[in-house]
Amino acid sequence: MNTLVKQTWAGLRVLLVMTVLLGVLYPLAVWAVARIPGLEGNAEGSVVTQNGQAVGSSLIGVDPVPADPAHDPWFHTRPSAATPEVPSGASNKGPYNEDLVKTIGERKDAIAKREGVSPDQVPPDAVTASGSGLDPDISVAYAELQAARVARNTGLPLDRVKQLIEQNTSGAGIGVPGVAVLPLNLAVRAAAGGAH
Repeated sequence: MNTLVKQTWAGLRVLLVMTVLLGVLYPLAVWAVARIPGLEGNAEGSVVTQNGQAVGSSLIGVDPVPADPAHDPWFHTRPSAATPEVPSGASNKGPYNEDLVKTIGERKDAIAKREGVSPDQVPPDAVTASGSGLDPDISVAYAELQAARVARNTGLPLDRVKQLIEQNTSGAGIGVPGVAVLPLNLAVRAAAGGAH
């Protein structure tokens, strides 16, 4: 009986110590580190603001929905693999999956129609989702494909739109330059006078 009591108290002490360490001190330490200047943006979701209002995150691509699809002034992100049931992640369908091949074909036709080009001019990242399904960047080729439509619908000169693409291009892509869609759309809006 004496051994059982000792073991019970030892177990309770370990439980209390671990609860304080892992349930209180560790979360407080993580919170404190996240407040170090330079890290707080990542800790808070890398929120992008404009005029004091949150307009999105620099880490999550959200495809803008135009008020009038016939007058679409926005650059679009890659397709999303996210669904209400699975908020992020890939479809896990292989390259020979009939559903995936059909979906990619439909996306290619829709983008070609929207941009006024032939389907073979649509770059791969325009029709395939990233691993997370929420990629904030697109390829330079996909941005340039959309430039003429954006210029036409915003009234900006095509050269100005291409300049904005260049200003929002970085090495963020996987080994290739990537264009950050949210900052690019915000730059287009500002250049067009905020009318869109």
